[in-house]
Amino acid sequence: MKSIVIQQPGKLTIETRPLLQPAPGEVRIKVSYAGICGSDVHIFHGHNPFAKYPRVIGHEFFGHIDSVGQGVDPARIGERVVIDPVVSCGHCYPCSVGRPNVCSELQVIGVHRDGGFSDYAIAPAQNAYQVPPSIPDSLASMVEPFTIAANITAFLKPTPQDTALVYGAGPMGLTVIQVLKGVYGVQKVIVTDRIDERLQMARENGADWAINNQHQSVAEPLAVENIRPTLVIDAACHPAILQEAINVASPAARIGMMGFSGEASSITQQSITSKEISLFSSRLNSHRFPQVIEWMSQGKLYPEKLVTHCMPGEEIEAAMTLFEKDQRACCKVLLKF
Repeated sequence: MKSIVIQQPGKLTIETRPLLQPAPGEVRIKVSYAGICGSDVHIFHGHNPFAKYPRVIGHEFFGHIDSVGQGVDPARIGERVVIDPVVSCGHCYPCSVGRPNVCSELQVIGVHRDGGFSDYAIAPAQNAYQVPPSIPDSLASMVEPFTIAANITAFLKPTPQDTALVYGAGPMGLTVIQVLKGVYGVQKVIVTDRIDERLQMARENGADWAINNQHQSVAEPLAVENIRPTLVIDAACHPAILQEAINVASPAARIGMMGFSGEASSITQQSITSKEISLFSSRLNSHRFPQVIEWMSQGKLYPEKLVTHCMPGEEIEAAMTLFEKDQRACCKVLLKF
């Protein structure tokens, strides 16, 4: 089988490897489609602090179960499945309270263990979720990106009456917009980004107002319109955003943080407690796959609006470069295996 491997930061190869065999409790997936994520690019550049090398990357993937390990029902062979990349121990405190995504012994497929940029991949059977016929093969790998939006919104509990502000119109921000509009019916969703083409994507994905903040703070147009967002989600993930989000937010607002920067954010306690603002952080997903699969099946989400490119797996280097460099025309790139 062919596998895309990051040997070390900056060195990507396509290797021929022996066919994987599932261990007890595992399934083998013949991969059909896999999506490129920003974290894959970070692993390639050596900027992901959790990655171990060499590594087969890829945590957004779809395929068919073609072999099962001991203890797994053979009837599962042939199932169309998407894979939850979160592998948890099941017995630590986070796991005991339904937060396996921050398990004390967390492993993420494609980061800590080999992932789905390969002809075949291995995953725990419980992490393989069957996909209904209503979701086509070409879009099924998009379930995982939407679970990220499902996770943060589960904390924030949006309502139709909220005025939401989303920082960032990249893939993460666009999935958040779709979930806010299509699932929770939020009537007013504002998006800010520094790239006009990304803001147009935001409008196409449901944003009601798109603001370019390249040369001005988003606070200025919000103040002119006398708008105080009750819900703010940082999907741009720059350390400077948090204090601005706190400043523009309404009293009693909820703020969701999705960033992983190691740089310090300068914030004041007074600006938070004076408004009694609630801060939530979110990492990966905690068992959100069934929920997102249901949303897609019900037509509440439109993953096709995010997919701008589909390329053969052997063109991985060109695909990664496209995803990283062409932010004006490229949103999600899918690899076909």
